Order: sequence, then C-alpha cells, then structure tokens
Amino acid sequence: MPEPSGLRHGPVVPQLENLLRELLREQRWKAGERLPSEVRLAEELGVGRSSVREAVRLLARDGLLDVRHGSGTFVVAPPPVTEETPDVRQLLRRARLLEAYEVRRALEVEAARLAAQRIRPEDVERLRSRLRDRQDRAGGDPAAFVDADLEFHHAIMELSGNAVLVGLFTVVRPVLREALIEMVTHEARLPDVSCAHADVLEALARGDAEAAVAATVDNLEGTMAFIKAEMADR
Repeated sequence: MPEPSGLRHGPVVPQLENLLRELLREQRWKAGERLPSEVRLAEELGVGRSSVREAVRLLARDGLLDVRHGSGTFVVAPPPVTEETPDVRQLLRRARLLEAYEVRRALEVEAARLAAQRIRPEDVERLRSRLRDRQDRAGGDPAAFVDADLEFHHAIMELSGNAVLVGLFTVVRPVLREALIEMVTHEARLPDVSCAHADVLEALARGDAEAAVAATVDNLEGTMAFIKAEMADR
C-alpha cells in the first residue's frame, strides 16, 4: 500500500480515487478479492473514512468495485468482450468522460469570454508558449500530452481573472486528467482539435470575446460529439 505522502494538498477524493484506480490497474487486489475495510484504508492513506467511502462509490459506479453491504467491497472481474457484447468498462469510461466535458464546457466558455476582455500583450506570448508545448507533445506520451493540454486551458482560466472559475477548474482537474489520459490511450480515432486550440488563442490575442467563445465551443463539442457517436455505435 502506498504511503499517505502520495496524496498532495488539494481535493482529497479525486486524488484518492485515482490512487485506488491505479492500484486496481496494477492488480494490487485480484478479481474477486475483498478490499481492506474503510477504516484500514483511511488509516493507511491518512485520510478520512468519508473520503474513502466516496472514492469507492465512484469506482463502483464505473464497474470496478462491488460494494456488498454487510460483506465488504470486492474487485470486479472484467466481463468478457465479444463482437456481440460491448466493452462495459469502455462504455462507462466514455459516459464519465462526457460528464466531465459537460462541466468543462460550462467553465471554459465563460473563462474564454472573460479572458478575451482582460488579456494583455505579455499574456499572449505565455499562452502561445503553452500551446506550442501542447502541440509538441501530441502523439507522444498520453500523460505528458494531457498535462500540457490542461496547462494551456488552466492558463486561460487564470487570464479570466475570476478566482471562482479557477478554483472550480482546479477541483475538477484531477478527475478530468484521469479521464483524458484514458481517452487518449484507448481511443484511436479521436478528432484532432489542434486547429480549434489555435483559433482560441488567436481570438484571445485579438480580444475578440465572441470568437473566443465560438472557438472554445468548437474545441470541446468536437470531442463531445465523437464520444456520443462512439457510445451510440455500441
């Protein structure tokens, strides 16, 4: 079991969920095996029982754990996948990603509008550097690419000058990061939204709030449409 120091400052539940998800991926507990109790996990990880309970609930929702009241929490064996049977975990992963994108759209559209009104010339070059870093990492390590992508969007959040928007994005960022890494890793036919990112930047550089909002919507809804289409095909 990892040391509690693996959890950083910030929202605990998303970090704890990601940690447990990684342990399950590494088969720390085998399929059918019972997890340690909430009390034991909380003590070993240095978190509250309520945080453990919520993280377990999210993993159970994704079909990774089976919470049996009175018996404990057990690791779910992945279902066999045939041509006639959809990959249930893939469907759950896409459904959760779609939820994350719906939240992301609400935050980023308003951030783009405000940033276009408040951006300064020196901000444009910093943002351009973030975008170059994102584009340079495309097609490489999924985690590095996702981190660079989120840095670009986080920079726009900060340029909005709205501390509440920045705070909300910071809260959802760990969940979004995990979902995006899985998407980039497993979805071979993802649409290339590099041009939409460039359009966002150029609109911000011009101080054109309407164009910045439109480019942000194009960027996010292109991926959302892809996810919905993939789910409909199953």
